[in-house]
Amino acid sequence: MKPLYHPYFVKFIVYFNKNQDFFECHEVLEEYWNTFPGRTKEHPLTGYILLSTGLYHWRRGNSIGALRTLKKAKNKLKIMPENFIAYTEGIDFPSLYDHVKKSIDDIEREQPFVSFSISVTSPKLHALVESKEPLMKLLPVESDAIIHKHILRDRSEIIRLRNEKKKGRH
Repeated sequence: MKPLYHPYFVKFIVYFNKNQDFFECHEVLEEYWNTFPGRTKEHPLTGYILLSTGLYHWRRGNSIGALRTLKKAKNKLKIMPENFIAYTEGIDFPSLYDHVKKSIDDIEREQPFVSFSISVTSPKLHALVESKEPLMKLLPVESDAIIHKHILRDRSEIIRLRNEKKKGRH
C-alpha cells in the first residue's frame, strides 16, 4: 500500500480539507507515525505533522509558534521529493510546498490566517477520501471546538496515563 493511501493518512486529508481540524490532523498522523518501529523525527510523516501544528498555531494567533513550526515543516517537506517520493505520490506536492512557503511569508508579513487544501491528484486516493468522510464525525469549520481544541478537549485519560507512568518510576 502506498503510504498516502493508509487509512490514517486518508483521515488526515479529510480533516485537513473538509473542516480544517488541524489538531485532529496532528493526532491522526501521530497515530500513523507510531505504527513505525524505531520511528524518528526524521520520518517523512513529521513534515505533515509539523504542517498541521503550525497551521493550528497560526489560526489561534500564535504567530511565533506558527512561524517556527512551519519553517521546520518546510525543511522536512523540502527533501521529500528526493528522499521520500512515496510520501508525495497522490497529491499535488509542489502546490502543497508552495502553500507552506506562502503561509510562512504571510506570517512574517503579519497577515491573518489563510487556510488551503491539499490537492488530491490520485483518483484512488480521492475515492478513499470521499468514502471515509461520511464515516467521520466532523466539527463545523471555524467552530471554537476546532480552533481551541487543545483547551476544550477532555484530558482526563491523558492525565491518568501520565500519573500511572509517574507511579511506575518510583
